[in-house]
Amino acid sequence: MANRPRFWAPETHAERRPFLIARNEISRAVRDLFAGLEFVEVETATLQTSPGNETHIHAMRTELISPAGRDRRFLRTSPEFACKKLLAAGERRIFEFARCFRNREHGVLHHPEFTMLEWYRAHGQYEPLMDDCMAVMACAAQTAGARQFTFRDRSASPFAEPERMTVADAFDRYAGIDLMAALPPEGPDRRHFAAMANEAGVNIPTEDTWGDIFSRVLVEKVEPHLGIGSATVLDEYPAVMSALARPNIRDARLAERFEVYMCGVEIANGFGELIDAVEQRRRLAAEMAEKERIYRERYPIDDDFIAALRSMPPACGVALGFDRLVMLATGAQRIDQVMWTPVDVL
Repeated sequence: MANRPRFWAPETHAERRPFLIARNEISRAVRDLFAGLEFVEVETATLQTSPGNETHIHAMRTELISPAGRDRRFLRTSPEFACKKLLAAGERRIFEFARCFRNREHGVLHHPEFTMLEWYRAHGQYEPLMDDCMAVMACAAQTAGARQFTFRDRSASPFAEPERMTVADAFDRYAGIDLMAALPPEGPDRRHFAAMANEAGVNIPTEDTWGDIFSRVLVEKVEPHLGIGSATVLDEYPAVMSALARPNIRDARLAERFEVYMCGVEIANGFGELIDAVEQRRRLAAEMAEKERIYRERYPIDDDFIAALRSMPPACGVALGFDRLVMLATGAQRIDQVMWTPVDVL
């Protein structure tokens, strides 16, 4: 640790400063972009009663001390629950540059504290969110003076028409797997999915769930091919992998969920939002039961969020990794290069 360069060392800061100045310029330009689209910028609380309820996302715990006593709280992993409460309150187009926190995440593309650019549109279809994502990426590139995004040996134009494909098509094309055959009407078929994944060359441990197998195939076989030359919009995720998304109107096995990839890097995750309060509670409870089984921990469900869903209008939302966006637009090779004061991780 003593030999690691500190971000505050003058020579280190001088190397990083062009990325950081570009970050500021990009954030200003993106704010102007959303203002032009009649979005309202919001600031939601970092301290929450529930950090989110996804099985494999790990929160940081803290404690709130007040005259009434002590109460366990969490640093948010996403501003999603709070933003949806604002939609229930009557807001129609909102966005936020949200500081978020996640444990067990650190690497070239991950950091324990990071910035999520998240925005929501009340009413309407979720396809316009894909156009929003492309507009944000083009804005960042234009501001940074980048004609293309680059990461490692991959490049893509943020100005080109994106490639759009379904998850099922991507699994067939890049892994030779019939995803829908692993999703029969009676429910996900783990055994058949594992057999297909093994045949595709993906090693599947016996304890892996259907969702684990999906993630392994996606990371090993599919993601390296996405967002090469132009953005890839990967659409129609399995509903079993989309706890906060509403069902696809044509096939309930699928969800109104997409992800955007550039240079093999996942940059954004969008949903048609689920607003069925009973179904949402059931899904989040199932996520927490799985977290307890795997990690021996669970987080509370935000009852206030569930109550807000009952008056929330139909809506769509996107979470975009702002640090990753800046990294791709500036040509930085690590996410901490575009953070003014990155967390020192042992």
